[in-house]
Amino acid sequence: MPKNAVSREINKTADTVIDVQCGECKRSTKHLVLASVNIDGEDWFGENSVQYWSEYQVIMCQGCEITGFRSSSRNSEDWDFIDHENVEYNETLNLYPARDGRSSLKDAYLLPGNVQRIYDETIKAINNNQPVLVGIGLRAIVETVCKDKSSPGSNLVQRIDGLVSQGVLSPEGSKILHRIRTLGNDAAHEVKPHNEDQLGVALDVCEHLLQDVYVLPQHAARAFT
Repeated sequence: MPKNAVSREINKTADTVIDVQCGECKRSTKHLVLASVNIDGEDWFGENSVQYWSEYQVIMCQGCEITGFRSSSRNSEDWDFIDHENVEYNETLNLYPARDGRSSLKDAYLLPGNVQRIYDETIKAINNNQPVLVGIGLRAIVETVCKDKSSPGSNLVQRIDGLVSQGVLSPEGSKILHRIRTLGNDAAHEVKPHNEDQLGVALDVCEHLLQDVYVLPQHAARAFT
């Protein structure tokens, strides 16, 4: 039995388009894969083995046309249980050059103290590639807003719905916040990291909530008094 087995495939994902955080555009944009190398390997330790899958890509933003490098890796020892027949392998992503990160809301200073604190910590977590903490932070943002607005209910499900009855949130908005609540529960209780795209969209939704609930009303009050 071989100690190591490695296979390499050149340009398997070349000419495909993927979503990646762009350091120049300061947001997630479509990137073209210019070249790639996929490596599949298996290392044996006696009768046991560890499998690993790595991908290295030269990528170019389809907006600003800046090029960069992206690496992705998974292995058979780092996974989450899905059901009795399926598991999901956790993925580690790296981008070069390192991204400056996601910018905070321009008017974040208008947020209440507790809301601003957890929002700032969530921004720091996403910029430092800490997906589990981001998921927990997103849920905490929603819960803190509910508490700040004195939304009725004995749990977060009821409090999110309470924002609708108060006129703070639309019914469609509540459905999105419930998904963020579930995402945060997975992060807190299952230590489950969600992918970059999921977290980015969820943070977009939370920022829209903060704008609608806190920022825009204050701008409107100043503009029309």
